[in-house]
Amino acid sequence: MRYLQIVSCTIIPVLLIAGGCSSKSTPSKAPETAPEPTVSYFKVDPATAGTITGKIAFTGKKTPPHVINMSEDPACVGTHKGKVYDESLVAGSGLANVFVYIKSGLEGKSFAAPTTPVVIDQGGCQFHPHVLGVQVNQPVQITNSDPVTHNIHPMAVSNHEWNHSQGPGDPAMTRRFTKPEIMIPVKCNIHGWMHAYIGVLEHPYFAVSKDDGSFEIANLPPGTYTIATWHETLGTQEQQITVTAAGHVASNFTYKGK
Repeated sequence: MRYLQIVSCTIIPVLLIAGGCSSKSTPSKAPETAPEPTVSYFKVDPATAGTITGKIAFTGKKTPPHVINMSEDPACVGTHKGKVYDESLVAGSGLANVFVYIKSGLEGKSFAAPTTPVVIDQGGCQFHPHVLGVQVNQPVQITNSDPVTHNIHPMAVSNHEWNHSQGPGDPAMTRRFTKPEIMIPVKCNIHGWMHAYIGVLEHPYFAVSKDDGSFEIANLPPGTYTIATWHETLGTQEQQITVTAAGHVASNFTYKGK
């Protein structure tokens, strides 16, 4: 009886060890990820690329530009030697700050986003430029050249809305817009008179009219397009145009004062 007791006590640990060995699990295999699809970007043939040039005219009564009152921030006043004027309607020999872009006709073509950033500077307690364009996913660099703190606040609808304070001497910050949107209003939450507008497109075919109302859209592949214009107080217009191989097309618009 004593012998049998010893044997039974010896067997139990052996069985436990054997059970422990058999419980080892095989390491699970990491799930395989599908490779990202390769995007084929459209490349324009320079031999057949065309150009659109035009001018934005303004007719009607030209009212004196509105003077911006910056007295609530003496530091902003100190950045100027004279009066500062609102840029919502800059009409001289032509209409400035009109965003001009190809609205349709490029369907089925994908364009690589430029790596060179578009710069928005806060200088003289104003945004520079007042109207600008950028491609989807192109970097937008925001700088502050002023001795005061600003807050840049793009009030996007299709894109993510954000706002960020930037003090004097702070490093530039970089943001991107991931979806097309015409137009994104921008404001400064600190200085209520500061405004700008950003047009975001999936292609590079856009321009902003200069002080004389002129604009140019170059390197455009042949095709039939809808070209559109946008002005912050006078609205939008459209035209149908056809660009032939290596062609030069004139496209002019006229806005009437309200």
